[in-house]
Amino acid sequence: MIAISQVTTDDTTKAWTRYVEQHPLASAYHSLEWRRVVEESFGHRAFYLMATDEYNQTRGVLPLIFVSSRLFGHFLVSMPFFNYGGLLSDTIEARDSLLEAALGLGRNVGASHIELRHEARLELSWPCRNHKVSMRLDLPRDFETLWSRLPSKVRSQIRRAQKEHMEVRIGGRDILDDFHHVFVRNMRDLGTPVYARRFFDIILRTFPAESRIVAVYFHGRPVAAGFVYGFRDTLEIPWASSDRRYNRLAPNMLLYSSVLEFACRERFQRFDFGRCTVGSGTHRFKEQWGARPVPLHWYYWSTSGRPMSEASREHSMYGAAVKMWARLPLWATTVLGGPIVKNIP
Repeated sequence: MIAISQVTTDDTTKAWTRYVEQHPLASAYHSLEWRRVVEESFGHRAFYLMATDEYNQTRGVLPLIFVSSRLFGHFLVSMPFFNYGGLLSDTIEARDSLLEAALGLGRNVGASHIELRHEARLELSWPCRNHKVSMRLDLPRDFETLWSRLPSKVRSQIRRAQKEHMEVRIGGRDILDDFHHVFVRNMRDLGTPVYARRFFDIILRTFPAESRIVAVYFHGRPVAAGFVYGFRDTLEIPWASSDRRYNRLAPNMLLYSSVLEFACRERFQRFDFGRCTVGSGTHRFKEQWGARPVPLHWYYWSTSGRPMSEASREHSMYGAAVKMWARLPLWATTVLGGPIVKNIP
């Protein structure tokens, strides 16, 4: 017999943490600390469902964040803003009980969609989308070996940046402003709202040992930067940007080379370049480093029968908003980005 409860007490938080730490399919974003990051950064309600058996042993967990948006509606996501999350379970009974509880919760809060972002394929009854892949690179024990495997064109582009005497710094909150400056400019040029600086500051304060910023400087000015996060044997780069005004000097290539060197030095076994669409420019960029695609499995339920991301991006206002955003001054995108992006999971 499986019982479903929400994680609210010290005992349940400890049980959740023990279960996630031991589960082989757990991602970093199953950690309860990320719940606090999302709540503090965006103010969204979090529902962390846990399945226990008749002996009060944890048999499954499902983190869900409720996003209420005037533009895109009301929905539950596990996990929004990140590539991974979803349901963890030991048994079919626990899995099905968590799914049923998620549906009940969705109805109670008025959600039109539920989305579970999984890396591994699970035997779920919900429809699944495989529209994105995660690009992964297995790392050797030392960076010199990895360097020798890189295509000559990639090595040449890295040397191009090095010849300009660009400086690479690895830090945390001390260089957060530099990272965010590059991030805001790049995403503005792409027509995409950005997370507020506070979001990244909360992550760095919550995970001081796991998170780092890597930044590239040209004559003292930040021209490329990435935010990296380590979990188990994998280093991930969820956010990275470069200033396109300096593209001919290839600071982005030096950025990724430096991040990979850091990953090897810290003894990570693989590097996660993040998600992309197969055949896109982003996919080709990541592929040139030797990364290989790993299909992502995003399961969904919706009142319309359509995936949330597909429905939201077909909204008549979406395309116009992208074009408008790319024409805004940087100060405006910095101020307005946070309140907008909190509604786009």
